[in-house]
Amino acid sequence: MIYLVWGSTYLGIRVAVETMPPFAMASVRFLIAGGLLLAVLKARGAAWPTGRQWRINAAIGTFLLLGGNGLVVWAEQTIPSGIAALLIGAGPLCIVLTEWAWPGGSRPGAITFAAMLLGFGGVTWLAAPWDSPADGGLNTPGLIAMLGASVFWAIGSIYSRHAKHGADPFLAAALQMLGGSAALGVVALLHGDFAHLDLAAISARSWGAFTYLIIMGSLVGFSTFVWLMKHCTPASVATYAYVNPIVAVLLGWLLLDEPFGPRTLVASAVIITSVAIITVQQSRKTS
Repeated sequence: MIYLVWGSTYLGIRVAVETMPPFAMASVRFLIAGGLLLAVLKARGAAWPTGRQWRINAAIGTFLLLGGNGLVVWAEQTIPSGIAALLIGAGPLCIVLTEWAWPGGSRPGAITFAAMLLGFGGVTWLAAPWDSPADGGLNTPGLIAMLGASVFWAIGSIYSRHAKHGADPFLAAALQMLGGSAALGVVALLHGDFAHLDLAAISARSWGAFTYLIIMGSLVGFSTFVWLMKHCTPASVATYAYVNPIVAVLLGWLLLDEPFGPRTLVASAVIITSVAIITVQQSRKTS
């Protein structure tokens, strides 16, 4: 699910923000998904979450869904969905650095450092800061937002692994979606999303993408990610970064006619190779 579903959500986001305000779309998406998941869990007999569980998971949700997902949604107004996935695919580099900086974290080895430099080179080649967007470079604010999203996602991921709140992973996912929705809603208000929201102007395909993001991206994909972060090593979970960019690039090329030239191909190979080396090194360290 993480490999395939999350790779397709970049296309879903790109289509949704064609006619939907970015932060409002993300806020309502996670409000509906989190509310539905919490209602199902309550119907199956789950206890009502404690104040501590709400606070910790709301903080995690803010890092993951406002910082991680919200910046991606905003950036995809100008960044092609496949390129966005490739940039986020470099996220394990940020996870390694976050683990190192975390209290009690371990310093990455020489091979991991070399792989990180390789990945940085791939991201730089992909972004092409020496070119204007018209000449094949990326929109600079969008690029900065994508890289910032990787940092926030790494912090939220490592925090979620170390946080002790006692909530079942699926309950934690519901609380994180609701907490992230609230944070996204505040930003949407400040950004003017709700003030300029015109429901009549939203296209049918944006509504379809929005529905897909709720069901497959949030209820299935995000809940699976939260469960995996509690039951697997971060290095194992990070292997989704191999597949997501490939799925996203192919879908963007096939369905939205997004560019897929030599630069994208070479940069993709470099970034994915870097992520593979880092993940293998981290797996050896934790085995």
